[in-house]
Amino acid sequence: MSKKLFMNALSQAGEYNPACGSATSIATMELMDKTGAFFPEANIDAEKMALLAGAGCSELGFDNVMPLFGVWHESAALGCRVDWGEKHRMPDCQHHLCENVGDEIKIPHDFLMRESCQTPLKAIKILKKRFDRDAAVTGKVFGPWTLGYHVYGVENFLIASLLEPDEVKKAMRKLIEVTVAFANAQIDAGADTICLGDHCTRDLCSPDTYRDFLKEIHQELAERIKCPLILHICGDTSDRIRYIAETGVACFHFDSKVPTATARSLAGDKLALMGGTSNYDVIRTGSPEKIAADVLEKVNNKINVIGPECAVPLDAPMENLKILARETKKYRREK
Repeated sequence: MSKKLFMNALSQAGEYNPACGSATSIATMELMDKTGAFFPEANIDAEKMALLAGAGCSELGFDNVMPLFGVWHESAALGCRVDWGEKHRMPDCQHHLCENVGDEIKIPHDFLMRESCQTPLKAIKILKKRFDRDAAVTGKVFGPWTLGYHVYGVENFLIASLLEPDEVKKAMRKLIEVTVAFANAQIDAGADTICLGDHCTRDLCSPDTYRDFLKEIHQELAERIKCPLILHICGDTSDRIRYIAETGVACFHFDSKVPTATARSLAGDKLALMGGTSNYDVIRTGSPEKIAADVLEKVNNKINVIGPECAVPLDAPMENLKILARETKKYRREK
């Protein structure tokens, strides 16, 4: 039932029936100890990646599994030098490929065959085989705005969006092919749905910039990626949810900086909503009573998939994630 319930929640099929899950990382140090799958191995070894991701269902009780814990897989395949993290530290990269946005981006012909792409593709196949009847398999890719940060550096890319907007749009038109290729490869490997992460939050991207640079891109991605698409953007996105609702993505994974009732009002009836539970005030430090109150607030506002707002902090207690899943299930209509 969990997989069907999760997919129905994304499509808002039938009466409201909340799922529980995450489109971003659920990896914690405690979960690594439980499974024996640790960073960096869980980011570069398919079996360990699948083992840690699968604990989202088998240990936490979530209705989906998602194996890409960091943000660097496609960028590593493009040539960025990535540090795949440690048990207490997420993956990171301080290296970008190009100095100027006008510089040509060279996408390797064997991009999808490189290890950083092959590892999650193999992990998705493993998860599909292990959990197909029990949980939806969610893949993850990053949009061309985020890939622009990775390729050119955040500061260079943002300055160019103001001074050289045509060059930025040209770069994004090329990088969108990376996003589409990796997403569709994950679907071919067995992903039921894809999370599209794009770091266009208010402190990095104004609402007008979202409208002028990203809305059309996200519309195109919703058309070209052939499964339900979950758009994830961190931070306060209340100034752009109305645009997101027009892109055709199935679901928006929102941050707790957007009040739950505000998110639901701005999203309207067509856009499913996911997340919105604070990682720090609820997941990391919340009492069972606070978690229960947060879930009830999400249910009262018809949040379709209840779960963490973004990647779970590595030191978050596993028990709080279990409580979140248990509390969500109290409000389900069993079939």
